[in-house]
Formats: sequence, structure tokens, C-alpha cells
Amino acid sequence: MVDSLGPELYDAIVASSAVICARGGRTGHMQSLCRSRGIPVLRIEPSDLDALPAEVTVQLDRESVVLGQAGPSPHPSTLPPGALDRTESICVVIADATDIRSTNALEPRVHQASSFFVREEFVCFAAGLSPIDALRAGTREAEHYGAAVASEICSMVDELLPGQRLIMRLLDLRSDDAAKITTGDHVDDEPNPELGRHGARWLLHERHYPHAFRALRAHIGKHLGADADRVRFAVPFINDRDEFLLLRRRLGLRYNTPLGVFIETPAAVHSAAEFCASGASELFVGTKDLIQFYLAADRGNHLVSATYQTRHPAVLAALRQAVDSGRAAGVPVHVFALGADLNHYVQHIPTRNLMMCTAELQHLAKARCSLAGQFH
Repeated sequence: MVDSLGPELYDAIVASSAVICARGGRTGHMQSLCRSRGIPVLRIEPSDLDALPAEVTVQLDRESVVLGQAGPSPHPSTLPPGALDRTESICVVIADATDIRSTNALEPRVHQASSFFVREEFVCFAAGLSPIDALRAGTREAEHYGAAVASEICSMVDELLPGQRLIMRLLDLRSDDAAKITTGDHVDDEPNPELGRHGARWLLHERHYPHAFRALRAHIGKHLGADADRVRFAVPFINDRDEFLLLRRRLGLRYNTPLGVFIETPAAVHSAAEFCASGASELFVGTKDLIQFYLAADRGNHLVSATYQTRHPAVLAALRQAVDSGRAAGVPVHVFALGADLNHYVQHIPTRNLMMCTAELQHLAKARCSLAGQFH
């Protein structure tokens, strides 16, 4: 039970059965981690935190937490299990190697789960790393940081089944989140961190990140050999081809080295064709951020949750434009979908390549299996 969720609470969050907090939206960064792990989150007013009853009930069948006592809900899940059968591939959003293991252990296996996606900051949290502290301590510490991240990545690759791959989204820490986990260096205080220097903007300016990235790739190549090709990288929070080309050069990547792009700003939607023409190997449409920028509704602010609409016509038009740009260039496009939106997106967006959180995919898979059993 906390006032708000932040990256400094990573260890506590992943060990929790449920979370009660006073602030934050359902697609905020750490609430997304909760959803990926199937950890239900209950948001209540700040003034009510001290008045919580002595008992709360976690309903695992509904993935919810209720104040006081409560019996199992008689209502069936609203997630559409049949939508899984209309997808060609699913990039599963994970926090660490255990999520790969649990997804691949599903019976029957979800064959559409062809890849797994992890954020570099989540790799850091799982490994107990403080990225800003390490990167600003000098070249040697930055290289040690890169090797430590690579070691975690290699442990994830060990869990992959034949034909599967892993995509790591490069470090994307907003200044407010970075300040909470940085102890040895000053982090600039920005008036609006969400629109500040993070993602590609930060990667283009952080002095020692290229050293860390080269060490990361060298470690992966040494320890995985031919399997190193199963690890890919993607650029976060980027606007246009100029930033993309500058970052490729800064990271020392040749033109034919695969590098994906995250489409999560309106500018990136309009630059999707240029990304493809400039060598982007695949596009990942980060709908959580894209929606907040298209609708001017902070995804971490529950007070504007009614405005944050995952099926708004402007949002769907942006998703279609990004997908069409990729298809015209022969570049794969993966669209993130909340479980409740899966069926709608499959019907209204011209793609069958989706991204989903681990827990929601597992929930859908089990629901599909249960539904199939009713007809035998």
C-alpha cells in the first residue's frame, strides 16, 4: 500500500500479490509492470488511505482487489479468447526471464508468442543496477554496466524456444524516475519530465552510453555466439529519421545491423515511412504513450482517465497509418494492445502482429483452453 508507484519500489511490486495506491493511471510505467505480472491494482483517493479497513480481498479469478471481504465474482471474464486465433504473432511484454518461462510453459503452447520484449530499465531493476550512477562514473563503469545488462539478457535467451527472439528497448528513464534510483549523481529537475530529455533525446547526449552499449553487444556476441542474432534492439521515444540516423552512428551500428523503432509520438507516426526507408528493421507501436500524446491525457493521471481512450478515432487512424507505412515498405509492425482492446484492434487495424503483457496473454490462453474444453 503506497501513495504512488515508482521505480524505486520495483522489488516490492514484483513480490506483491496486490497493490493499493492513491495516484497513477492504469497504463503508467509501474502499473504496466503490475499488469504484466498479473498483480491487481486498486486506486483509492489519497484521503481514504488511512481509513482502509483491516482486511482486503484479492480476487485472483478477476485480477482485482476489493476493500473488506468479498466472495468470488460470478461474472465471466470480458477478455475475448477467440481473438488469439486471429493473430499471427505476439511480442510478449516481460519484466524478466521468469515471464518467458511461464509463457512457454502454457499448455497448450501459444504458438503466436514468437518474440519477447523487455525494457532496459526493467533489466536494470531486476539486476539491482543503478544506470545513471554507473554511466556517469566513467568509461570503465559504463562498460561494466553494459556487461551486467548483457548477462541478464543472456539468461533470458536461455529461456527462449527455437524460433523465438528477444527485443530490448534501449534505456528510457524520465528524469523524475531516474532521480528516485540515482544516488551518486545529480539528475536535472525538469518541469515536465514526460516531454523532457528521455528516450532517443537522452541516448544522443549521455556521454558514456555508447561505451555501455558496445560492451553489451560484445558480451552478448561472446556468450551467445550464433544465437546473438536472436537479440534485437529498439529505439524509444523518437520523432524522426534524423534522430534515428544520428543515434545509429553514435552507437556504432552499421546500416545493415537491425535496429527497431518505437512509434509513440505523433511525429513518429508521420515519420514511419522515413524510418523504414532509413533502415529500421521493424516498428513497435507503443500505444500507451501514443494515446496520451494524441489526446493530451496523461496516462499516469487517473483524473483524466475518461479522456484517455484506447479506441478514439484519432488513435485508430494513427495506428492504421503506422501499420500501412510499414506494410508498404515490407517492414514488420507490432501494435501494443491491452487485453480488453485485442479483439477491437484485430478487427479495425490492418495488422495481425501484436504486443501483449505476459499476464493478459496467459489469461487469454487459459480462457481459450477452457472454452475449447466446453465443446468436447
